Amino acid sequence: MRDLTYPPIILAARAAFRLLGQQITITGAEHVPRTGGVLLAVNHISYVDFVYGGLAAIPAGRRVRFMAKRELFDHRWTGPLMRSLHHIEVDRADGEASLRTAVDYVRAGEAVGIFPEATISRALELKELKTGAVRIAAEAEVPLVPVVLWGTQRMLTKDHPRDFSRGRRISITVGAPLHPAGADPVGETAALHAVMSRLLEEAIAGYPADQQPPGSWWLPKRYGGAAPTLEEAAALDAEERRRRAARARTAPPG
Repeated sequence: MRDLTYPPIILAARAAFRLLGQQITITGAEHVPRTGGVLLAVNHISYVDFVYGGLAAIPAGRRVRFMAKRELFDHRWTGPLMRSLHHIEVDRADGEASLRTAVDYVRAGEAVGIFPEATISRALELKELKTGAVRIAAEAEVPLVPVVLWGTQRMLTKDHPRDFSRGRRISITVGAPLHPAGADPVGETAALHAVMSRLLEEAIAGYPADQQPPGSWWLPKRYGGAAPTLEEAAALDAEERRRRAARARTAPPG
């Protein structure tokens, strides 16, 4: 694909990282193939995960096309940007169409990024995964590479004010590729969940202790933090969906 926007966006992002004094560590980048189609499955803890998840493929010289919700493409500012970067629009009312597009992309040799949790995890732990990631990889016969981010939630996530303070550590952990066959999408998705959960545990354990002291809201409860449990987060997600549905019902037509 012809990329006019991606190179300057990468340069601008790197300049922003330097201005913020961020310490970004990428582990396992050798697992991203330099050529050929590949699907990156990335955990989702922040609104800026698109930026940092794509860094996992930079050492391999790849540019990641992320699957993203339609609302970003409909927005007057982000829409043109998303299209210029050749990201993939996901209409939750017609998810199969976006899966077909993703299959076409990876078959054409592109690196595609997907957030298999679909939405940000308020618990900051791995939520239940959708089967789309293994289905795409299996149908296109491309490797499925797990990627885990940690630290991005401290900048911009649900229920907390944005905070772009300097000196933050961001860890990006890339796991060995999986090769789903597609015969058992549910079982293969469970295997992906297990791998990503292990990588997340390693990322949390390896994060500087002074940047995640006990009681921190950005640390999962079972690690001594104050984030909601997965069950509590599920209740908050359900309430958010109810509020959104209520607003949609009362919104004026047009």
